[in-house]
Amino acid sequence: MNRRSNWLLAFAFALVGAAASFAQDDDDDKAAAAKPGAAAPGAQPVLAQEQHSASGIVVGHPRAARSEPSVAAFGQVLDPSTLVADAGQLDAARASERAASAEVARLQALYRGEANASLKMVQAAQAEQVRARAQLDAAAVAFATRWGALAKMPEAKRRLLLDEVAAGHSLLVRADLLGRRSLGELPQAARLDVDGALLPARVLGTVAQAAETQGAGLLLQVERPPPGFGPGARVPVALESESRSGTLVPASALIHAEDGTHVYRQLPEKGADGSWRYEAVKVDLLQPRDDAWLVGGLDDDDLVVVHGAGVLWSLQGLDAAASDDDD
Repeated sequence: MNRRSNWLLAFAFALVGAAASFAQDDDDDKAAAAKPGAAAPGAQPVLAQEQHSASGIVVGHPRAARSEPSVAAFGQVLDPSTLVADAGQLDAARASERAASAEVARLQALYRGEANASLKMVQAAQAEQVRARAQLDAAAVAFATRWGALAKMPEAKRRLLLDEVAAGHSLLVRADLLGRRSLGELPQAARLDVDGALLPARVLGTVAQAAETQGAGLLLQVERPPPGFGPGARVPVALESESRSGTLVPASALIHAEDGTHVYRQLPEKGADGSWRYEAVKVDLLQPRDDAWLVGGLDDDDLVVVHGAGVLWSLQGLDAAASDDDD
């Protein structure tokens, strides 16, 4: 076997050894263990000295920084007819589902009362109800995908916004952050550069469906737009937020889980046998910076795993699996 094969074999044995040692933890450690795929607060994977050397884990101190108060984006005014059509399709699907459900209830009552309804009629109505519910689910998913934050609005508020957009009193703008696939905190406000004049806009939320630019998207509302500024217009956008303090960590240090985003922090004291202990720390994503993220929840004197966090995540999953087996 060559030198690389020997190293891989040694690392595999190290992982197996770590899983076996985790299975022998006391009851308190088992209670703190998370199910596979979800980090538990305070979970502390342990690596023996030889395992630490074989894993290639690298730690470093995060750098204190502040978020940028303004981020540049690219905006396009959306066609209101598409929104009106999608909303109408969703309303029609809701009405069809309500009518189908009411018909099932009516026929079931007649059938139970031995009135003018047969079992076949009830079953046919139930099939129609299932079809109507499937169409409603499809329409709801399509609306949420295309319009994001509007789907989460209360019905009355969304209806008011639709009326304003349909009447031309408001415009909806999609703002794309070029080169970015995800967002940290939502910006608090936005300004559009329309022929050199700054036009304020309200941030409604994110848009799930990707645009041609393939960037993360936000949905903005512009009230009382200037004459001539309408669907299809493309303008620069400045997304504005309050500057916040945090720390910069490499993107490779982040682990995304069901309960949020985590990094691994190396505890300062070694074990009596020379082992290193780590803990998963939940962080808040504030703002991306090239190949790093500004996060909240860390101090600049913490020792963060900047390379090899996936190894600890895998070991933590093995630990959780061993705990489940013991239970």
